[in-house]
Amino acid sequence: MLRDGLKRHMSSVVLDASALLALLQQEPGAEVVAVALKNSCVSTVNWSEVLQKALASHIDTVDMQANFEALGVEFVPFSSHHSELASNLWLKTKPFGLSFGDRACLALALDRQAIALTADSVWTKLQLSVQVQVIRP
Repeated sequence: MLRDGLKRHMSSVVLDASALLALLQQEPGAEVVAVALKNSCVSTVNWSEVLQKALASHIDTVDMQANFEALGVEFVPFSSHHSELASNLWLKTKPFGLSFGDRACLALALDRQAIALTADSVWTKLQLSVQVQVIRP
């Protein structure tokens, strides 16, 4: 039985907050994120990070989620299953300084067997069974 319903395998890319913020702030790598939007999803944990940082940068967040949904982004609630996956990643990611939000993104990518798209190059050093793509060199 699918835990997250029929949409579970529709997204092939899981967006990290850093990737979405690069897009919003038109930073290097924004074009990589823009191309991935149509077939992507984001954890609600990472979405909260995006909204917080957008507000701190005085970016208007009204209708932001609806705009991303119109571009094909799926917003995935952080489930108890994702919580277990993220907590199990803690020991493996602790030496690299990954945050809870980072582990939430990776947990969703593991659950969906999807690519984790991030601006954080340290993720490529992780020894995990998830593919990571960094948006900039």
